[in-house]
Amino acid sequence: MKSFLKIFLSFLLIPAFVLPGFLSAASMDFCESADELDQRCNSLSATECRELLEECQTYLDQKSAQIEADITKTEAEKKTLQSQIYSLGNQIKNLSNQIYQSNLVIQDLKIQVTDTESSIISTSLEIDNSKKKLTGILRAIYEEDQKSIVEVFLMEDQLSDFFNDMVALEELSNKNKEFLGDIKEMKFYLEGQKESLDEEKESMENLVAIQDLQKRENQGMKSERESFLKMTEAEYQKQLQEKQETEEKVQAIRTRLFELIGVPEAPTFEQAYEIAKFVSGQTGIRPALLLAVLTQESNIGKNVGQCFLSNTMTGDGIKAVTKEKEIHIMKPSRDVTPFLKITEELGRDPYNTPVSCPMKDQYGNPIGYGGAMGPSQFIPSTWVIYKDEIKAITGKLANPWDIRDAFLATGIYLKDLGGKTNEFNAVMKYFSGNNWSKWEEFYGRSVLAIAAGYEDDIREMND
Repeated sequence: MKSFLKIFLSFLLIPAFVLPGFLSAASMDFCESADELDQRCNSLSATECRELLEECQTYLDQKSAQIEADITKTEAEKKTLQSQIYSLGNQIKNLSNQIYQSNLVIQDLKIQVTDTESSIISTSLEIDNSKKKLTGILRAIYEEDQKSIVEVFLMEDQLSDFFNDMVALEELSNKNKEFLGDIKEMKFYLEGQKESLDEEKESMENLVAIQDLQKRENQGMKSERESFLKMTEAEYQKQLQEKQETEEKVQAIRTRLFELIGVPEAPTFEQAYEIAKFVSGQTGIRPALLLAVLTQESNIGKNVGQCFLSNTMTGDGIKAVTKEKEIHIMKPSRDVTPFLKITEELGRDPYNTPVSCPMKDQYGNPIGYGGAMGPSQFIPSTWVIYKDEIKAITGKLANPWDIRDAFLATGIYLKDLGGKTNEFNAVMKYFSGNNWSKWEEFYGRSVLAIAAGYEDDIREMND
């Protein structure tokens, strides 16, 4: 039956290769609906439901990544459009300023043309007057020249007066001709100036027309880009909304997957491995390393502490079995307050909740402080940093004494410490902070050795 089912499923998967993307997109739509996903899960076994949820998680994670890529592309398009709109706005302002300045020049040229035209008219009048005067003088010279000797003697007292009058008329005629020539030259010059001013004015008016055309084109382009920007912004907001909705669906599936891992406080290796696989999927930390750390810390939940806090002022306490007084159970300035808050939120008695005892040197003196909680042995001040992130995945209040929460906290912490690329370094930071001593490296070597053994166990279990 199982063989038949595998063959049947393989035939179902063939179209996915023949028509890329069609089956995956169409057949996984039910992952988008929590109600439809619930209906499918209700008809399956717990294991099959988990597999289905994991497939949906992968599908939605890929969809979220694609949406993120689309958002990045849309953001780039937005920035490009905003840059173009800003540039076009500056060009429009610059053209408006140029048009304004050109219009001022045109107005000045119009005034100059008007003044020149007035000067030409005045000069033309002077030319006309000079011509009339010259005509009169020439007529007088002609008339004098036509007089006979008798008329000259009869009209003039002396003959010299006649000749003096003729000389005066000739001189006046010459000066008037000279003046007329100067006026004509002035008129010619003024007409040239007017023509030059008209050409300059026409050139400026053409320039203003071109500038105004460029301005209107830029205004049209700017309006077009602003319209595109509005559409792009709408698409961007739509993508953000879709990404948020997809992430919420992924989160809901993560929470449900976590709820399906039902194990006792001290699970078997197989049960612990199931938790580690889930946490590995969320954090990227390999399951064997997670198992090794929790083995080193608490033998996977079997030993979660041998001391109780009794004095919140000093951080001192007692041993859980012998009730002997023990100092340095918890650092009062760092861990007591968050410990009290954690136990209060979980409804636990802080004075009857086991925590780790402090390490001791060869003389029985405490080395630092104890106070580590649960299977992953987090100190309270560190746990509060991660409890919200844990709650976001599990959908419930984070509990350091819950084996599942402990695994998840360890995975998240190791990921933040760089455990995906440098496991030894991350494990040492997990144990002793950023500045560990050489003698403490036994911890990291021990964890990696345990992890290597677990890798063999996992391979054997999966074979």
